[in-house]
Amino acid sequence: MIVAIIQARMGSTRLPGKVMMDINNKPLLHYVINQVSNSTKIDKLIIATTTKNQDDQVVSYANSEGIEIFRGNEQDVLDRYYQCAKMYGADIIVRITSDCPLIDPKLIDKCVVEFTNNKFDYFSNIHKKQNEKWIYHLSGFPLGFAVEVFTFNALGKAWKNAKKLSEREHVTLYVLNNPQFFKIGNLENPNDYSDMRLAVDHKVDYDLVKLVIDHFSDNEIFDLDKIADFLNHNPQLKQMNSYLQFDEGYLKSLADDALKN
Repeated sequence: MIVAIIQARMGSTRLPGKVMMDINNKPLLHYVINQVSNSTKIDKLIIATTTKNQDDQVVSYANSEGIEIFRGNEQDVLDRYYQCAKMYGADIIVRITSDCPLIDPKLIDKCVVEFTNNKFDYFSNIHKKQNEKWIYHLSGFPLGFAVEVFTFNALGKAWKNAKKLSEREHVTLYVLNNPQFFKIGNLENPNDYSDMRLAVDHKVDYDLVKLVIDHFSDNEIFDLDKIADFLNHNPQLKQMNSYLQFDEGYLKSLADDALKN
């Protein structure tokens, strides 16, 4: 069974409560759920949130939308994913984060097809092999269009063996750090849209995403190429948040590893 797990919590450090921030009378989380739900390759969708009281709001919203919910560890996101996947009997996991409200369901499907056809342990569009190492790389996609697909077996190995704080927080980092144990693949975009930042980590990101959503019709299923065309015809919009670093959360985790050591 292919299970999409969307991680969502209210306690984001850079933009607290962002998953429930309103765009046209709908929370940000609505758009993530709606986009993922339009994937044709997903058998089940789960929201994985935390056991903290503040995330009762996420649970209430998921319940109101008929979306199944799992509650787990806030900081150890790897454990949250593993326990969630185990509970729901996932064979293949598609990882989506709740800061990606415009994620393209066709991109999800493409990643799942590439993953299954080539029998990978792990496949994504946000990593690239460089000097025999897998590094975080946008691969021509905008920030906010990350798709990761992996087996439950690979997730279990990471859960059992990952020791670094960064590997517990970023779920799949142990796999990327130990490519000798896994068959890894990646997808690159033939068009370079990496100058577009469409994840919501800061207020200015929210402002840009709202402008994009407002441009399209109600109940739009957002398409990457259509969004890119809109932004390329309005380059001033791309500049709104271009000063922000695309991998700031990842770099912070690495710095936390260094402090621990």
